[in-house]
Amino acid sequence: MSMPRRSRGLKKTLKQRDTTVTTNDQPPHFPDIGDLVARVRFSLEEGHIWLDDQRMLLMHSSALGVFRRELIEGLGEETARGLITRIGYNSGTRDAEMVRKLNRDQESIEGIYIGAQLHMLEGAVKVQPVAAEIDVGRGHFYGEFLWIGSAEGEEHVKLYGIGSEPACWMQIGYASGFASAFMGRPVLFRETECCAQGAAHCHIVGKPVDDWDDADHELRFLQADTLTSGLSISRTSSSFLADSTTTTNAQRLLNSRDVVGASAGFNAVCHMVRRVADTNTTVLFLGESGVGKEVLARSLHQISPRSAGPFVAINCAAIPDTLIESELFGVEKGAFTGAIQSRQGRFERASGGTLFLDEIGILSYTAQGKLLRALQEHVIERVGDSKERKIDVRVVAATNLDLRAEVKAGRFREDLFFRLNVFPIRVPPLRERREDIPIFMNYFLRKFNAQKNRSASGFTTRAVDAMLSYQWPGNIRELENFIERGVILAPENGAIDTIHLFSGGERIEGRPLSLKSDGSLATDGAMPTSESDQKSALDNFVRLKLSNLSDSVDYKSCKVIFDDIEDALVSQAVEKCGGNLSAAARLLGVSRPKLEYHFKKEKFLRSG
Repeated sequence: MSMPRRSRGLKKTLKQRDTTVTTNDQPPHFPDIGDLVARVRFSLEEGHIWLDDQRMLLMHSSALGVFRRELIEGLGEETARGLITRIGYNSGTRDAEMVRKLNRDQESIEGIYIGAQLHMLEGAVKVQPVAAEIDVGRGHFYGEFLWIGSAEGEEHVKLYGIGSEPACWMQIGYASGFASAFMGRPVLFRETECCAQGAAHCHIVGKPVDDWDDADHELRFLQADTLTSGLSISRTSSSFLADSTTTTNAQRLLNSRDVVGASAGFNAVCHMVRRVADTNTTVLFLGESGVGKEVLARSLHQISPRSAGPFVAINCAAIPDTLIESELFGVEKGAFTGAIQSRQGRFERASGGTLFLDEIGILSYTAQGKLLRALQEHVIERVGDSKERKIDVRVVAATNLDLRAEVKAGRFREDLFFRLNVFPIRVPPLRERREDIPIFMNYFLRKFNAQKNRSASGFTTRAVDAMLSYQWPGNIRELENFIERGVILAPENGAIDTIHLFSGGERIEGRPLSLKSDGSLATDGAMPTSESDQKSALDNFVRLKLSNLSDSVDYKSCKVIFDDIEDALVSQAVEKCGGNLSAAARLLGVSRPKLEYHFKKEKFLRSG
């Protein structure tokens, strides 16, 4: 087996902040584990284990082996490996969120080492770095590690013996997910040696997806369905980056409707689309504005038996009520003033293919009745005509409204709702699929670099942290706009920073830990609304933090706890003062410059 380009015998060197190279002959000095241990809590009364704000489970490694065997025997090794890898990917992205809050110097390699410590703390394996380099702004990452005593590999060997393929699937997914979320762009790890192959230790190498030339085999396990490109756009459409003369490939990217993502919620949507694609069933996409409903509708059409036919889309919200019927069903010459010739409507134009009705919840009541008849009888009448015309169209609809509530309010026909709601697919908002954010960041960066003839190298750590913290009310459409703005404003060959992204009045909320009324942890930066609830939650939060103190806790752990309490106090004061920093400073009894320093230190962006 060929070895990676890095030698195991490298001498230890250190370039401050951006690049670190280490060797297994003299392992690096890991950060103090006390910072992580202080964030582990056991609640015996409730039966909960918490790692920061994430609920955890203790699990027998033998149970993992049973789970693994059931999947392999029931689904086949290929499918089982993909599922297990994606489970690990999700865990890695969740841990990276916590490490970003814990690691104050996010441009150093220390954050990656904290991730390795966290992997060890969770009992998966002993991690020993061989070589590691990081430059977030340039999008550069190289990681080479040894895994010693892999629980996953050991369980696989117990069940299947020594084999010819690597078996630490969940851990590879974890490493890829952690590094991707930390870097703000997709990173893929590959296991080059594994204890399940008879090696003494497992050996892994990680690089950004775009830096691998032969990673299609590993990438497909992070691709839940062929409907999606997984972590990145297809290799064929990305090859233009290596050859600027390949205009057809560049054009393919700029005009592409690629579906990318690796989150569990997104993968579930892809499975639903795949299941219904080969039928003529009416599909209703539900979800907030900007989540990609039309992209999914186009993908549904492309993998359906109707793919050779037309895909016709109409945004019902963009057509005046007086014209919506003629747009849908067509118009006969002389039907009204200005109708100087007969014209087909969208139903006729979509014959043999798919008609996508976006924002269907705003259709007028009259248009709803005619649409219902078209769906039931498969016939239409043009405006001003008495002749019925047969149609052969599959209808796919989408809305960001709660149609059940619209029915109760009398604004939407109940019979039409039941006709449309045959196969509903809810598309989750971006804030519920944060592991996809680095994938979209990389995708849109490449798209707009090519489209705008720019050369932004990547994102600063501040920008990555802000993008992962932002709530994204406009979802993927808003993220796309952010990246387009950032590519235009970023310096030539430089990294995109927060000032380039958040220049339209958007606010990044801080995310201090707080307790909700039911005792669960909240990290969305929103404190309870009433003043009494705020005081109670803050009191509980402080008591919770102080309960983690003991005689054995070191100074660093105490400082982490103090920082969390300080963040919570500042956040509540600013919230109470409506974002006015001067008023919040007076309330806290500190100067405004000191409060501004706190926000700068924590990378909070607020209007003052």
